[in-house]
Amino acid sequence: MSVLAASVPRVTTTAARPRPRTPARGYRCAECGWTTPKWVGRCGECQAWGTVTEDAGPGGGAPRTVAARPVGGPARPIPEIDVETARARPTGVDELDRVLGGGLVPGAVVLLAGEPGVGKSTLLLDVAARAARGGRRVLYVTGEESAGQVRLRAGRIGALEPGLLLADETDLATVLGHVEQVAPDLLVVDSVQTIASAQVEGAAGGVTQVREVAAALISAAKGRNMPVVIVGHVTKDGSVAGPRTLEHLVDVVCQFEGERHSRLRLLRATKNRFGPTDEVGCFDLSEHGIVGLSDPSGLFVLAALHPTPGTCLTVTLEGRRPMACEVQALVAPTGAPNPRRTTSGVDGARLAMVLAVLQRRFHLPLAGQDVYVSTVGGSRVVEPASDLAVTLAVVSSHLDRAPARGLVAIGEVGLAGEIRPVAGASRRLAEAARLGFRRAVVPAATEELVVPDGMHVTRVTDLPDAVQAAGLGEQDPREAHPSRFAGARDTLPDGVSRLPTR
Repeated sequence: MSVLAASVPRVTTTAARPRPRTPARGYRCAECGWTTPKWVGRCGECQAWGTVTEDAGPGGGAPRTVAARPVGGPARPIPEIDVETARARPTGVDELDRVLGGGLVPGAVVLLAGEPGVGKSTLLLDVAARAARGGRRVLYVTGEESAGQVRLRAGRIGALEPGLLLADETDLATVLGHVEQVAPDLLVVDSVQTIASAQVEGAAGGVTQVREVAAALISAAKGRNMPVVIVGHVTKDGSVAGPRTLEHLVDVVCQFEGERHSRLRLLRATKNRFGPTDEVGCFDLSEHGIVGLSDPSGLFVLAALHPTPGTCLTVTLEGRRPMACEVQALVAPTGAPNPRRTTSGVDGARLAMVLAVLQRRFHLPLAGQDVYVSTVGGSRVVEPASDLAVTLAVVSSHLDRAPARGLVAIGEVGLAGEIRPVAGASRRLAEAARLGFRRAVVPAATEELVVPDGMHVTRVTDLPDAVQAAGLGEQDPREAHPSRFAGARDTLPDGVSRLPTR
């Protein structure tokens, strides 16, 4: 061995000891379950803010076991289950019972959501007073207003009942204490975003607080067989504020809608475990309270039986409920380079499509005209079945000629100018006949149409036929207004007066 080799120290290698692996930290969205390896302020799946929290995962903690508990009662055959305890009890408000499917079911939890000022508290205060008037004990918990403010509203709408108990609390434990003390037959909480639990971190209205409060109220409702109505806030896009699990936990989710400057309010059920979800309740909100409207069509057809240029009636379906609505249009010349297209209660995108069809297919000169389309009474017309009424109203205003007396128009307008059939045509015609309308224009492809007695129905295939059937084509529009149709091609058949087509 050389001296150089002997001077080099011998190095022995040993196997490296494996280091204990620490569980990877992960984060999960409390609303949709989306996971991410690092914390973010906004969920990448549902775009909710402040819902991403740390999640150890299935292997992050010790396995949990649950000891078996003695059962409260033996399992019974399903035919022996008593169904009387699950039947709905009417609330006394017919329009609310229509949406709920007959009334409130014992132990059910109803979430009522709506924009501020739409009338949620007024409606529930009226429902609570009617229940108390019927001999039931009602607990109304308000977290947004003081007891004095609620008392003033109750006196204004006539809801002063001895059986209606009022408590202004924002602590969950105190609310549950009131429930234990009062033992109510109906509990109303206004609202879930104002109640907070001291056992959970976060401010009132947060995702964790809303979930905890809702779970506690649902547990109390199921344990006491007590119906609970919870008021919820909405976001800017109209959805229910808070975690999405809130809508899954409750039994019924209702949306209260209405324009701020209109007295009409609509109540819809987007989820209902005890009834249908295609019913709509109509209410009239005033300073004296809120009243159900069994016949809301009268608000929207006050002048429809007296023909006026630029007006046309249609019948929309709100769920399974037909509602007549008058559409008004105004076409006026403008000197601005960009004409205005203004709508109120009408879908602006569908109006733009109708105007494009009139200009492209029929050479109606609307490029230099301002077009305003609105509905009567604050109603909203957004379904395609109202396209024909909007089109006839625009043509009537442009020609300054009123449509036929007592006319109702139902149909969807296609981009090629054809009239397409819509669902529920028979129910729409029956509602129009009940209101006194005796002429109707419907798509020719409508199947199984039941025509009411005394109503004359004209089937049309395209828009020129509809204009003719509405009484707007008796005179060639170019002869009445030659300057408006300068340069338009004449392809009208002999003896037929229609709008100029290509």
